[in-house]
Amino acid sequence: MNWQQERHRILTEARCIVVKVGSAVLTSAQGLDNAVLENLACQLAALRKLPHGEQRRIVLVSSGAVAAGRAVLPSSFSEAPVTLAARQGAAAVGQGRLMHHYDVAFATHGISIAQVLLTRDDLRSRRRFLNIRNTFAELLGWGVLPIVNENDTVSVQELKFGDNDCLASLLVNVVEAELFINLTSANGVLAANPQTHPHAAILPCIEEVHRLNLDDICGGKTSVGTGGMYSKLLAARRAAQLGVPTLILPGRQPDIITRALSQNAGEPLLGTWVCPGKRSISRRKFWMAYQSDPAGCVHIDTGAAHALSHNGSSLLPCGIVRLEGNFQQGALVRIMHEGRSLGVGLTNYPATELKKIMGLKRHEIAAILGDAHYPEAIHRDHLLLDAAV
Repeated sequence: MNWQQERHRILTEARCIVVKVGSAVLTSAQGLDNAVLENLACQLAALRKLPHGEQRRIVLVSSGAVAAGRAVLPSSFSEAPVTLAARQGAAAVGQGRLMHHYDVAFATHGISIAQVLLTRDDLRSRRRFLNIRNTFAELLGWGVLPIVNENDTVSVQELKFGDNDCLASLLVNVVEAELFINLTSANGVLAANPQTHPHAAILPCIEEVHRLNLDDICGGKTSVGTGGMYSKLLAARRAAQLGVPTLILPGRQPDIITRALSQNAGEPLLGTWVCPGKRSISRRKFWMAYQSDPAGCVHIDTGAAHALSHNGSSLLPCGIVRLEGNFQQGALVRIMHEGRSLGVGLTNYPATELKKIMGLKRHEIAAILGDAHYPEAIHRDHLLLDAAV
């Protein structure tokens, strides 16, 4: 089965879909664009319907609260520097307005919605992660459409997802989605950075997203470190690791989802299809790798890098040559070799102890720490190579 056939099959058969829409799609200079929002509601209502009376489960991840709030705030807001507190205040004003518009739009189609606001800390705790998963299962079982946003009003930097692309990719794991649709202001993923290649063509398919150099193709992250095609492809990489494909579509085009699902063989395909990975990782390892940002870096030698990449080995203290950060035991750390990130893992040692034993053999470690120590700095069961961080 080629990728076109696989795309058609998944678009037809997927029973659970995460759809993400960003502020660039939903808003204009005047605030929320009601025509776009209402058309999106119409499309998702149609997307929920399957043959024989069955119903797809849809989760919508929606930005737009800050823009909705900004539109009704006094002019002094737009004239003042945009601080974190100002953005959080605008989100507090706008979130209710955003949900009101969604409530009215979906009610036209007889669909009840639920508001879910999350911070990264909600997914970092395994217990809270499982509670969230159960809540989504109940809502979707009732036929309710959850609308999810980052809880901007209370999030602090260390608890932020960074952007809703990241949040949406993590929800693919939470709800066990089979498809991720990301609506963007672009027509799809360009084959090269448009700043240096203004006539770059749209890629209809990306078969191995983990092989893309995102800095080259996207010009790095946006100036504020959020949004843009960089974060969308990073989110697609995460979904691909779970065996879930991503469809990146131009969200401001009317009925774009409906048209993409109804395309016939031979027609030019809309957007960019990002294929799932050939080998899926476990959902537990996915949660482990993306529960939080790395707290530091562990730099390793060539022998350790080969053992991790080719032998499926654990990382031993003897293979570590340098550390960055003052992390604690159990922290998520990035594993680096010659300036390249190999993956992430949970460390068995705090940085203070790892500095004492890095580069040493097991018997030498025992002389320093005693017999009650771990043979591995990072066990292979707590390690993910090619992590999209």
